Amino acid sequence: MTRRTMSKRAAAVTVTTVLALGSLGTVAATAGPQHDAKPSKKQIAALFDGWNAALKTGDPEKVADRYAPDAVLLPTVSNKIRTDRAEIVDYFEHFLPNKPVGKKVETIVNVLDSNSAIDTGIYEFTLTDPKTGDKRVVEARYTYEYEKRAGKWLIVNHHSSVMPEG
Repeated sequence: MTRRTMSKRAAAVTVTTVLALGSLGTVAATAGPQHDAKPSKKQIAALFDGWNAALKTGDPEKVADRYAPDAVLLPTVSNKIRTDRAEIVDYFEHFLPNKPVGKKVETIVNVLDSNSAIDTGIYEFTLTDPKTGDKRVVEARYTYEYEKRAGKWLIVNHHSSVMPEG
């Protein structure tokens, strides 16, 4: 092979490599935004604290703000499944007069990806009878399914049921 032929081949390989790398760069640049890092289990578990703080305000609208517009609530003390904001607000209008204060007893968090997670376990609520002031503690199982939407973690599914053997 002559020096001139080798030089042409080297030039062709160089051009091909540059073009290939250039198109890879274009693919990488147009592949979309980088995904956020996965949240920690502790971060997801702490979302309950924000929900519990909303309960303490006594404002059903503030509690409903913690839920996605298309959330499903299977509440502890109602047989009715709540599937929109108005129904979720209605549930909390009837529940909040009991001044519920929640406390997790056991929690198991499964972070699915950077935008979704499940927190499940057992919690207890101290409830105060609005007429007598008497307090009682109710232990229940729970599941919160969260999705990060527009940068904000929201409840998309919440199931709570009184412990069957309690």
